[in-house]
Amino acid sequence: MTAITKKPENPTAHLTEADIEAIGVELDAIRQDVIDDRGEKDAAYIRRVVDVQRKLELGSRAVLLGSALPPLWVLGTVGLSVAKILENMEIGHNVMHGQWDWMRDPKIHSTTWEWDNASTAEGWKHSHNEVHHTYTNIVGKDNDLGYGIMRVDEDQKWVPLYLAQPLWNFINACFFEYGIAAYDLELGKNLAQPKEKRSEDFKRRAKNTVRKIRKQATKDYVVNPALALPLGGFLPALAANFTANVVRNVWSHSVIMCGHFPEGVETFERAAIPEKETRGEWYVRQMLGSANITGSKFMHLMTGNLSHQVEHHLFPDLPSNRYAEVAPRVKALFDKYDLRYHSAPLPQQVGSAWHKVVRLSLPNNFLATTTPKNAVSQAKLLWAMTTGDRRTRRVAQARLDQMAARQARAEAEVATAA
Repeated sequence: MTAITKKPENPTAHLTEADIEAIGVELDAIRQDVIDDRGEKDAAYIRRVVDVQRKLELGSRAVLLGSALPPLWVLGTVGLSVAKILENMEIGHNVMHGQWDWMRDPKIHSTTWEWDNASTAEGWKHSHNEVHHTYTNIVGKDNDLGYGIMRVDEDQKWVPLYLAQPLWNFINACFFEYGIAAYDLELGKNLAQPKEKRSEDFKRRAKNTVRKIRKQATKDYVVNPALALPLGGFLPALAANFTANVVRNVWSHSVIMCGHFPEGVETFERAAIPEKETRGEWYVRQMLGSANITGSKFMHLMTGNLSHQVEHHLFPDLPSNRYAEVAPRVKALFDKYDLRYHSAPLPQQVGSAWHKVVRLSLPNNFLATTTPKNAVSQAKLLWAMTTGDRRTRRVAQARLDQMAARQARAEAEVATAA
């Protein structure tokens, strides 16, 4: 995941300034076509999704009143999980992007929507809409790259603490809504400051977030289980709500990882981004810094149409139901300018993203140079890097780099001979 400007072959090197601006013009035209065409059909779509989600959640919670019976527990938990995913992905995420503000419906508007999540709408809209979508995949600017807790680029110095990165990522997946709430607050940075130096804005937002978490926890872990108490279902209903939240968290975490972290998705150096980035330059960064997931219509719905992550990053304010429609035109533009349109099935993208998490938890070139034959010596080398000082790590890293260079030369010779 080396920043694009440091790669041996920059995938945008063939583009001229005129090409980049032409890409911007063509993408603006695609966006305008949808804006000119959106109307009652789109409005009916989102209203239908909201209606189905609410009925599914209500019906599932009614079933969970009898959750002491295992079949009803399973049915209610599955239904509640799906309802929470729909509310989080296709409704909440997209409504708060302003995709439906043009309807002028106060019930489905970015300024009034508060979602079923630990993070507040206010905090999420700032960190996601304003920061992430503006500075997509710029190392040091886009904190969505690893959420500030993971190594996401080979140029980041490796330290032994990163060996726990896969575990952190798994825990973050299970409790993703709380991780996002902490991330929205920039909790680590703010808590590192003395209390008297923390801004009033942070204190206000922290209070709002705690209030939101308390409200969500009361609903899921007190009120709804209590309703099942007369039928002996308090603990099963409590477990059902917890399970549905974990399922929703793991699913949304996986979808987001698939859109931003698979191998081949580009990152960008902060210093390489122009101070006044043009529309075309911004578009190209979105094109190369995102990845899509292929699959069925139901899968697209359950991802909030973030399976069309490329299109979403290009047009974050367009109705999500239109991404599948514009995707062929966007892909044709990629082909026209010889750029990679990163798209693959869900299992492949999830596997690729997790491969990167594991690969970057280890020193550079460690995974690529480890084979069954040298596993023991590689394990000893990793132990030395983990327990040694900085000089030991530098020497060991140089050895790994030399091994990788020899391996690359050998592969090149085989390819030439073939």
